[in-house]
Amino acid sequence: MRILLVEDDASLAGALAQMLRAEGHAVDAVSSGEQAVLAARQEPFDLVILDIGLPGIDGFEVLRRLRGGGGTMPVLMLTARDPVEDRVRGLDLGADDYMTKPFAMPELTARVRALVRRSQARAGPRIEHGPLVLDTAARRAFLGGEPLQLAAREWAVLEVLLARVERVVSKEAIIQAVTGWSEELSPNAIEVYVSRLRAKLEPAGIRIRTVRGFGYMLEEYQGG
Repeated sequence: MRILLVEDDASLAGALAQMLRAEGHAVDAVSSGEQAVLAARQEPFDLVILDIGLPGIDGFEVLRRLRGGGGTMPVLMLTARDPVEDRVRGLDLGADDYMTKPFAMPELTARVRALVRRSQARAGPRIEHGPLVLDTAARRAFLGGEPLQLAAREWAVLEVLLARVERVVSKEAIIQAVTGWSEELSPNAIEVYVSRLRAKLEPAGIRIRTVRGFGYMLEEYQGG
């Protein structure tokens, strides 16, 4: 999942980003409301973690603009305040969940997983391609009915290819989809992940074709 983290406390933002990346998410962090609105307009995010107390426009105004612009991604709001009126206002503006600082990091990651599951359930949590099944809600993969072990990056690359079956996807597009702004991933690293996926999938007849000079294409499943 790609997460936009909006938090002006640099130490907290760093800790949250590190924890979320350890869970396998790509995280982009900004420190102001204006940056958050601009980022959400320019990039597709699966979840926004939004602090209320921001310099410039506050989190409520960011949320209002996100929802006013048609954004439907889940939003988890963070605040150092706990009056009922603030929680009600945030939920009325379209927030999906609300946490008061200080909070336990494991609880936040659990809330993130729950929001992602709910969002994916609305879109359909299963992706099927021949004998391959990705349960995106439970984050489990199966090949021919047997559990398939995928590292976080392998999963992310495979999701990108599955969303574009029979279409060429450039290495640059894959990198953009699976990493945050502050992360660096080389085209050579993508080659390694694709090679690992091939080793796991090709015995079952699932083929990832290299289109030289362009990128990769997951072929339509023909059996095998």
